[in-house]
Amino acid sequence: MKKIGILFGQENTFPQAFVDRINKKAVKNISAEFVLIDKVIQGEASGYDVIVDRISQDVPFYRAMLKNAAMSGTAVINNPFWWSADEKFFNNALAVKIGVPVPKTVLLPSRDMPDSTTGNSFRNLEYPLDWEGIFNYVGFPAYMKPFDGGGWRDVYKLHDPEDFFDKFNQTRQLVMMLQEEIIFEDYFRCYCVGGQHVRIMQYEPRNPHHLRYEHGKAPASKKILTQVKDYVIKLNQYLGYDMNTVEFAIREGVPYAIDFCNPAPDADLNSVGEENFEWIVETMATYAINRAKVHQPNRDNLTWGQFVKSGAAKTDLISNSTAADAPTKTTLKPKAS
Repeated sequence: MKKIGILFGQENTFPQAFVDRINKKAVKNISAEFVLIDKVIQGEASGYDVIVDRISQDVPFYRAMLKNAAMSGTAVINNPFWWSADEKFFNNALAVKIGVPVPKTVLLPSRDMPDSTTGNSFRNLEYPLDWEGIFNYVGFPAYMKPFDGGGWRDVYKLHDPEDFFDKFNQTRQLVMMLQEEIIFEDYFRCYCVGGQHVRIMQYEPRNPHHLRYEHGKAPASKKILTQVKDYVIKLNQYLGYDMNTVEFAIREGVPYAIDFCNPAPDADLNSVGEENFEWIVETMATYAINRAKVHQPNRDNLTWGQFVKSGAAKTDLISNSTAADAPTKTTLKPKAS
């Protein structure tokens, strides 16, 4: 019997629905359950063929456990080694290299020195920075956010250099990004599963959390939706995420990728709504089953993105890639959305 487990935290609706959907399908020799851990011993298998990770971003113990499980052959969704190395500034740089529009963005050193460092630790950093050049490149209004953050924590909207320095002085040891504001006419949040299956959701990030997923709004043009879908697939295949969301702000007909580092994205029935919830439960259940079917014991069963395989600098791969270049994917046929 092959086992699929889900590792989760405070969320309630998605984990139970995910487990129930897999077990309801009654696929021969495959079952699903909540992951249970009573000990973690180096190099020993976890007892699960597939684990869907929804919480290790907040629990370092779980992250280490998942790496140990992956080393012993578990197919962990998402790859815990890649997620440990990933962050938002790198993602933006990757998007530039593969031709996906993103806001103008710069990386900033932390306002306060990290613990256990002194001024001598920063002898390679010229200070003051070229603030004039940075501000001219990004422009105002702008946003400042942690380079590896999430959940809209420590995000500031800035109107001018004076406002920037006032807020920057409050960021302590956080490494921040300064990013161009995109004044948008439309906005989407897109689920992506398996690097190829996409659901585009109308989204309003300025609304309260439970009202962000909009319903009944007139759809965008077919051209924009097709371009958004293509960008979602390209980003996720290069990053190698099995489950992710990508957000796009549409300005003058151009989709700008705003946030695409969400490997444990919101999948709560009460916020995403019934139709979106049904799609993500069904698609993830089917994908996990297929990953279990192709699982090979004591082998690397992780998904590695095209960046790791080929490198983003080889831009000729974008237009001339072959099936051999693409990330390994399993066949998935979810219900029509």
